[in-house]
Amino acid sequence: MLTIEEMEEILNEVAEGLPEVFYKELNGGILLLPESRMHPKSIGDDLFIMGEYHRGGSQGRYIVIYYGSFAQVYGQADRSVIKRRLEETLKHEFTHHLESLAGERGLEKQDERDMNRYLSRKVRRT
Repeated sequence: MLTIEEMEEILNEVAEGLPEVFYKELNGGILLLPESRMHPKSIGDDLFIMGEYHRGGSQGRYIVIYYGSFAQVYGQADRSVIKRRLEETLKHEFTHHLESLAGERGLEKQDERDMNRYLSRKVRRT
């Protein structure tokens, strides 16, 4: 697995390649945290949170990327795979940000449908 410093370099590279308009009102920026985060609805230990978008509260609007989650899921992957997954995660969180600014909830609804599919697959297996 890449070190957190190497991942931060990739994250900065990906973030710099995104349009400036994406950053409108993202006053807390993008944070890379060392921990992993398990989804609270995970059945077993197979559903890690890779990133999250936060809005409101005293810290404003910001995106968190969890290095530890990437290490758990992609620990043996090469740099190009990690970069691609990191870019997908960052774009996903930016979509939440942009939809929030526009008063939309399309991706939130899609995430909810995806979670329901995950849960129904897990329940059928038990």
